[in-house]
Amino acid sequence: MRYLTGHESTPLLAGYSVHGIDVSAYQGHIDWPRVAQQQVRFAFIKATEGATLRDARFARNWREARAAGILSGAYHYFQPNRNGAEQADLFIGTVPLRPGDLPPVLDVEAPRFHDVAELRSEIRQWLEVVEAHYKVKPILYSNYTFYRRYLAGHFDDYPLWLAHYEVERPALPSERWIIWQHSDEAYVPGIRGTVDFNVFQGSYAALEALRIAPPAPPPAKKAARPNSFRKLLNRAAELVRR
Repeated sequence: MRYLTGHESTPLLAGYSVHGIDVSAYQGHIDWPRVAQQQVRFAFIKATEGATLRDARFARNWREARAAGILSGAYHYFQPNRNGAEQADLFIGTVPLRPGDLPPVLDVEAPRFHDVAELRSEIRQWLEVVEAHYKVKPILYSNYTFYRRYLAGHFDDYPLWLAHYEVERPALPSERWIIWQHSDEAYVPGIRGTVDFNVFQGSYAALEALRIAPPAPPPAKKAARPNSFRKLLNRAAELVRR
């Protein structure tokens, strides 16, 4: 195998205007300013896995991707035989999401589990705990085969990020997914080795609209009318006279 330099480049997928990547410690050191020059508009960064594992490069990738101006989000790799709430707690304790970041992502694709109903229950628990904490609906990630077999029809109220390779377009209807991971063997200058390539179905403004919103301001207090205090005093005096 030839030596990779980190300058290799895979052409962007035609027909889409918003391209992104997802990364983990597997990619090693990433030159994020260089990546940002390659029309990479968003990145999802692995933060946690299961109930105990934190990605070794999450903190650096998280800091440097955002500093490079790339719209960023974090994902958790779900281990199906671990408690969903415990996995959610690990993610929450690791990822400092703030307004302007993309929603959290749950990556569900590990095939070894004992019972599909229990799997779905633990997934639902993770999604609900994380949504309650960050006040935003998480994105569900899975590959086409796993999704169709185990998840379809059970989590349709969550945005879907679908992995489906070597096809002209995902087999699911376009209204069902928002992000398509179309390759796991792409090259982006700034990353030495392969990386997953994704497209967002929509404009960059539509992707920005998915970001975590700032908290709503408290309701404005009604200004007291000038004579309201005097009315209260008069009412009190009247009650005393009685």
